[in-house]
Amino acid sequence: MSTPPRAANPRSWARRGLAATSAVVLGTTLAVTTSSPASAATGCEVDYQLNDWGSGFTANVEITNLGDPVNGWTLEWDFAGNQQVTNAWNGTLTQNGQSVSATNTGHNAAIATDATVAFGFQGSYSGTNEAPTEFTLNGVLCQGQVDPDPGDPDPGDPDPGDPEPGQRVDNPYVGANVYVNPIWSANAAAEPGGEAVADEPTGVWLDRISAIEGNDSPTTGSMGLRDHLDEALEQANGEPLVFQVVIYNLPGRDCAALASNGELGPEEIGRYKNDYIDPIADILADYEDTELRIVTTVEIDSLPNLVTNVTPRETATDNCDQMLANGNYVEGVGYALAQLGAIDNVYNYVDAGHHGWIGWENNFTASAELFYEAANAAGASPDDVHGFIANTANYSALVEDNFAIGETIAGQPVRQSSWVDWNQFTGELDFAQALREELVGQGFDSGIGMLIDTSRNGWGGPDRPDGPGPTTSVDAYVDGGRYDRRIHLGNWCNQAGAGLGERPQAAPEPGIDAYVWMKPPGESDGSSEPIDNDEGKGFDRMCDPTYEGNVRNGDNMSGALPEAPVSGHWFSAQFQELLANAYPPIQ
Repeated sequence: MSTPPRAANPRSWARRGLAATSAVVLGTTLAVTTSSPASAATGCEVDYQLNDWGSGFTANVEITNLGDPVNGWTLEWDFAGNQQVTNAWNGTLTQNGQSVSATNTGHNAAIATDATVAFGFQGSYSGTNEAPTEFTLNGVLCQGQVDPDPGDPDPGDPDPGDPEPGQRVDNPYVGANVYVNPIWSANAAAEPGGEAVADEPTGVWLDRISAIEGNDSPTTGSMGLRDHLDEALEQANGEPLVFQVVIYNLPGRDCAALASNGELGPEEIGRYKNDYIDPIADILADYEDTELRIVTTVEIDSLPNLVTNVTPRETATDNCDQMLANGNYVEGVGYALAQLGAIDNVYNYVDAGHHGWIGWENNFTASAELFYEAANAAGASPDDVHGFIANTANYSALVEDNFAIGETIAGQPVRQSSWVDWNQFTGELDFAQALREELVGQGFDSGIGMLIDTSRNGWGGPDRPDGPGPTTSVDAYVDGGRYDRRIHLGNWCNQAGAGLGERPQAAPEPGIDAYVWMKPPGESDGSSEPIDNDEGKGFDRMCDPTYEGNVRNGDNMSGALPEAPVSGHWFSAQFQELLANAYPPIQ
């Protein structure tokens, strides 16, 4: 991962606030059906999922149309208490006292028979926060009751309107649990204090061909892909469950970062297709008609390199120039999207770097254009892309509350500070939301969603600022107030001072399908000194704490922790630091 040269034409960008943290998760599910026909709809089901932290909450609502097709909808209900809607996404909400009305936005107005649309909102309250028990869809009363046992897989239960196994939904994370990798969970639980997060879901990384069947590596043990999927079915217990898998083995992988180089040479695109993607697709297809929702993260740190780390950029590498010339990154990503996207319960999310990599004007649109090119390569189409993921295995803060792009301090704009360096964004949330709009503008479906990896971007602990820095200069103001305590945005390897970020959660903000821990916390980014290995992973000086940097990190110190193992191997010292610096803090 790297930071390219700054853009030449700065412009301001509005910063969004961060939603309140969810400390307690309460699941409430309702299934309701109409008692009489109407032209608007002859039946519906409503799945109302509530995430409550004591004084505020988010609710994710899915409407399933059981009747004739609907073109334009309004869902109405009454709160039982003093709940107040403060923010909404994928719907327009109005409130009058306890009565709430949610109306479609342009992209989700139509609901075909047996199809589902989803929206969400954030709210505040005092006292109690009971879920609504009655809804009307386009004026037709839906009468039902709260499912007394939403975890019961009995098909006769009045459970939520989950689709048939294998049928895609708008947001796979809504109304579903997420797979807990037992290998990572055991490693985390074995650490002092680690039991507090050992049940969090993380991604399963297939970073070598041998990982498909299981290769007895220190972090994956003997579990191959099929073993994980069978375990996922047990965890699902008949209910929807998201299984997260990282597709990560392109030819010439990570052309700008030696620590995570892969086993395939730059020209081995045939082996990538035949020996890696095809076997994965064959296995996933065996689980197509199950309750699993399989989320793929497709090839991190690949396509953005073809924008930022190629000639004539001063950040160019020979390896990245080669991968641009031979086209195998674009070909490989397109092939993966086509083969995996043909499986009905697979949701492809393409890696989209992070704001400190492609957030500048001269990288932002160019990256979106390249993503669209890859989505049309090797038999793929944009319909094979369910969304994109930002900040995978990186450290960029979600939101920097203490400074904003539009501010001017001591006569200089915040964008001119050394830290921001003319970037359009200050954090991952506004970057991901803006990139989503840019991608839609390039031709992707308006319903695409974003994931943000928050596994290591909490930046809590005693060094977390509680307000802006001094206004004596723009650099003092930004440096004194920024949560992200890295030496430079281009630093990416085992960063000292980092902490666990927001816990995984569904639909936390508009356009964001989920916060995820795709990178398992505690697994190394790369070794801090050369270590012989049979995994094809090299030594990158950016993982050496004594390294004084290169053009991709502004010739700064690497900020890496010492005594780190090979990438993907368990790094106890890093895990302990992530626990200690977690934000929100570990309870």
